[in-house]
Amino acid sequence: MGMTIAEKILAAHSGKTQVKPGELLFADLDLVMGTDVTVPLSVDVFRRMGAKKVFDPQKIVLVNDHFVPAKDVKAAELSKIMREFAHEQNISNYFEVGRSGICHIIVPDSGLVKPGDLVIGADSHTCTYGALGALATGVGSTDMAAGWALGKGWFRVPETIKVKFTGNLPRVVGGKDLILLAISKIGVDGARYQVIEFSGPVIDSLPMSDRFTIANMAVEAGAKSGIIPPDATTKKFLSNETSWEHRDILPDVDAIYSKEFVFDISDLSPMVAKPYLPSNAVPVKEVVGTRIDQVVIGSCTNGRIEDFRAAWGILKGHQVHPDVRLIVIPSSPKVLQLMIQEGIVQGFVAAGAVISPPTCGPCIGGHMGILAAGEVGLYTTNRNFVGRNGHPTSQVYLSGPFVAAASAITGCITDPRTI
Repeated sequence: MGMTIAEKILAAHSGKTQVKPGELLFADLDLVMGTDVTVPLSVDVFRRMGAKKVFDPQKIVLVNDHFVPAKDVKAAELSKIMREFAHEQNISNYFEVGRSGICHIIVPDSGLVKPGDLVIGADSHTCTYGALGALATGVGSTDMAAGWALGKGWFRVPETIKVKFTGNLPRVVGGKDLILLAISKIGVDGARYQVIEFSGPVIDSLPMSDRFTIANMAVEAGAKSGIIPPDATTKKFLSNETSWEHRDILPDVDAIYSKEFVFDISDLSPMVAKPYLPSNAVPVKEVVGTRIDQVVIGSCTNGRIEDFRAAWGILKGHQVHPDVRLIVIPSSPKVLQLMIQEGIVQGFVAAGAVISPPTCGPCIGGHMGILAAGEVGLYTTNRNFVGRNGHPTSQVYLSGPFVAAASAITGCITDPRTI
């Protein structure tokens, strides 16, 4: 019987030749990732279980990104706990403020994940690394502590849903629009504890930036992970960062899927998710004219240089609407440096935007742009739950960078094709 990518990875990491959905197993971990908001609890659990040393300091990554630069004393204490643990355990992959960035950008860009890897992270959007052909999933802080100590995790082998995109990608449509379309059809829990395997000619033609966006939001359909089969584009992305030896991790032709979806996106327009669910996505024309107070461009979903190039391509020659706050958040020092070199930072500032240091910030309602009562935001982030980004009565719409930039100009949600 054939296996999916996820099944092959779990089989390889548990010493089995074959696994099937529903099977419980222990599997060796290639990487365990934590952040400033999740590590402190794990450190406490690690100590209470009597563990002394992590299984492999080179396979643990600790990233300052959620509440940094520290917004208050409590946030500073969280980072301090993680910093001291990294020093105690000789963890070299510790990313400090100034050399850090948003975890799901920093980890793959640092060459820490490769196709066929099994990764857990104490953050729900760890599924982002599936864009590289890895099986990556979010876990709780207790499971992360166990992973540190044992180098293993326990899994129930998930079923896999196949999502295939066909057709030709229209202008000003990107990965964010594709995944919003898919989530709107699958539903917010339609892929619960399943893996979504993305494929088709459109996926094959996408750059890694769009692939990361798609894999990142698989969890918004309830998925355990999202996976894209590795190919020449994957190998090119990894070539300058890490070595990659070929592994047999492509899906078998007779692999069994729980469901299959095929989307022809030739006529797809930019998509926008209305409050209060990412699955509440509609074509932009259905929300055009909606007044907004704040636009955020960035996050682990759309914080790569390609996203800022796309946004600047729309904003160039225009000014941010006087009633709108445009917050631009480069995802890493590398991205910020590229934006400076290409004149994008200067352009955004001259247009009336503010540039934030790399941080999750407003995406989690932490800092750097909290919404007040009744305010409306348009974000390139991944979630728009009630109260996530500020006051419970605030509202957030989700879009890609093209729509976000166009809307910052006009002061209301706008179809970028009209700019």
